[in-house]
Amino acid sequence: MKCSVFIATSLDGYIATEDGGVDWLDTAGCLDADMGDRADGGFNEFMETVDCVIMGRGTLEVLSGFDLTPEQWPYPNARVIGLSNTLKEPPENLSDLVEISSGPIQELVETLKQEGYKHAYVDGGKTIRSFLGLRLISDMTLTLAPVILGGGIPLFGKTPKNVRLETKKAEVFPNGFVQLQYKVSYQDNLG
Repeated sequence: MKCSVFIATSLDGYIATEDGGVDWLDTAGCLDADMGDRADGGFNEFMETVDCVIMGRGTLEVLSGFDLTPEQWPYPNARVIGLSNTLKEPPENLSDLVEISSGPIQELVETLKQEGYKHAYVDGGKTIRSFLGLRLISDMTLTLAPVILGGGIPLFGKTPKNVRLETKKAEVFPNGFVQLQYKVSYQDNLG
C-alpha cells in the first residue's frame, strides 16, 4: 500500500504552534494573490487518489476542534483512522467519521492492504516520523509557508538513519508558498 504525506510547514519546519494552532496558515504569504484553481495547493486533487487517512491523536484533536459541518469534512471519500494508545473512541463530534486504532502501525497497514486499500494519506508530525522510521512513506508533498514561527510542533526530528529524497516537482504559488514533491528512497548506505 502506498503511504503519502501532504502537509504544510513554516519555513523553519513547524507544522503547528506549541498549542497545535495552524491559524498562521491563513495569514502567511500574499493574501491578495490570485490562486486560480489551485487555491487549495492541490489538496483536493491529492485526496482524489487517497482511499484512507491515518492521523495521529494530536491531529485528530485539532480536527475535532474545527467542529466542521458535513459539507466542510475534508475526507468525504476516505476511511479515516486516528492512532492513539489512550483514546478508545474518537471525539464525539467525529464519532461517525473516524475510528481509533491502537495497535502496531505495521499491522494496521497490512490489514488495510489486505482489505483492499491502495493509498493512505499519513498526517501528523509524530505519525509521519513513525511511518518514516518504519520505512512506510513512499512520497511527500511539503508546502512551505513564507513565515518563521520560531518554535512549535516540528515536522521532522531525529531519524535513526538518513532518508534520501528525490525531487519530483517544485512549484511556487502566487501567494508565496512553495510546494516540494519528493519520492522517498530508503538506502542504508547514507550514513
